[in-house]
Amino acid sequence: MREILQAFVVIAILLLIQWTWKVFNWIWLKPKKLEKCLREQGLKGSSYKFLFGDIKEMIDYMNAARTKPMELSHQIVPRVMPFLHDNVQKYGKTHFTWIGPNPRVNIVDPDMIRGILSSKFDHFEKRALTPLEKKLITGLASYNGEKWTNHRRIINPAFHLEKLKMMLPAFHTSCLEMVDKWHKLVANESCELDVWPELQNLATDVISRTAFSSCFEEGRRIFQLHSEMAKHIIRHLYTCHMFVPGYRFLPTKINRRMKELSREMRSILRNMILNREKVMKAGQVQNNNDLLWLLLMESNIQEMFGNTKNVGITIDEIIDECNIFFHAGQDVPSSLLVWTMICLSMHQDWQQKAREEVSQVFGGQRPEFEGLNNLKIVPMILNEVLRLYPPAVLLQERVTYKEMQVGKFIFPPGVQLSMLPLLVHHDSELWGKDAEKFNPARFAEGISKATKNEVSFLPFSWGPRICIGQNFALIEAKMVISMILQHFTFELSPTYVHAPHLVITLNPKHGAQIILHQI
Repeated sequence: MREILQAFVVIAILLLIQWTWKVFNWIWLKPKKLEKCLREQGLKGSSYKFLFGDIKEMIDYMNAARTKPMELSHQIVPRVMPFLHDNVQKYGKTHFTWIGPNPRVNIVDPDMIRGILSSKFDHFEKRALTPLEKKLITGLASYNGEKWTNHRRIINPAFHLEKLKMMLPAFHTSCLEMVDKWHKLVANESCELDVWPELQNLATDVISRTAFSSCFEEGRRIFQLHSEMAKHIIRHLYTCHMFVPGYRFLPTKINRRMKELSREMRSILRNMILNREKVMKAGQVQNNNDLLWLLLMESNIQEMFGNTKNVGITIDEIIDECNIFFHAGQDVPSSLLVWTMICLSMHQDWQQKAREEVSQVFGGQRPEFEGLNNLKIVPMILNEVLRLYPPAVLLQERVTYKEMQVGKFIFPPGVQLSMLPLLVHHDSELWGKDAEKFNPARFAEGISKATKNEVSFLPFSWGPRICIGQNFALIEAKMVISMILQHFTFELSPTYVHAPHLVITLNPKHGAQIILHQI
């Protein structure tokens, strides 16, 4: 018995030593080795700090930036990404920082970005998401390799040109309801209105109609849950809690709330799928044009009916795809629309030019697809808004899993590569001395001429993994802006406070107070 006990103690000690060594290697030896490798190649960056890296400094910079008032200008980088903005001044456009014990190389160089985003999947992979991030980033946006290829193939048909044309009535119906509401508010010729929640509700309505054919109340509830979840996650990511092992399992008030939010979101989506399944089994096809129908028909219908062989994607994966499509389809268009209204309020000359074009193309008639496609000034304005206020200020990191060369640098395994659209879009070396100015004319001859064929315009990413819904968002934005311009002139209210604020996309922190005038 004593021998068994002694053997057990020896094994326990050996396991403890092995575990201690792995932890020590993870939090100290490996980071210092990677730091040495990066510095030897001429890369500059902050020194590694035990376990938490630069997290504390990032939080301090962000908190300080958010407490300072901002002038009414488009110079938003110091407020939105203060830590990285400061590091670019210190260390250069390509430099490294530390996310816990993981080195992150921050990249603004277009050639390096092209090399990363155009690479095959066996060269770079997206960074593995934390369990917390997976509550918001799911489905196609989080996959690599063959799984990404399979899901992209299944979803692609939903965004073909003919499908988008069929969505225009839904865009128009949703927008008309909002315009009619605004007309009632502007009964006395003008009124002040916070258009930010209005545009969020509009985008929610559009995505509910086009993706799920669901009622507005279901869509609104998903949006409410998503918004609260995003705020909790962003707050968590800007604390050191993210590197405390097992912290998410602690029964804190916020952790319990996030579990409730996630459970309710998935429950709503699952019920939508099950209801559609009943319709399919009964042969009562009501709508075969939305995303949900496409996912069920193209991938999982065999499993639905009991045939589990050769199934494309699972029910849970369908929920994930619906989840990310709903969030992206709400967040991106509403962000683009609100900053467009703010920019056109700041620059009345461009608002007038856009209104004259809309009047010339559509008159007072309903905007149709061909007319939207023939607009010139409105797309120039939208591109300039996307440049100055890109929905995604940072592209989800790629990770080296073997030694890889990018530009003149050779990165060892375990290095995160982060591309920064916001910094790229505001770079005066790429966009000229007026990079911080609102100048849609730079896009008069198209994006390729404006960028001089460099990878310097990344509002929807670039390369094989470019956002699948970019045309959806742009057509929706053209429709909405055209209809608003047909019915109203608008200007910033004196109560408006300019405070771009990163949640998942760029939002106006204090809303967007606009004074509407009826035409």
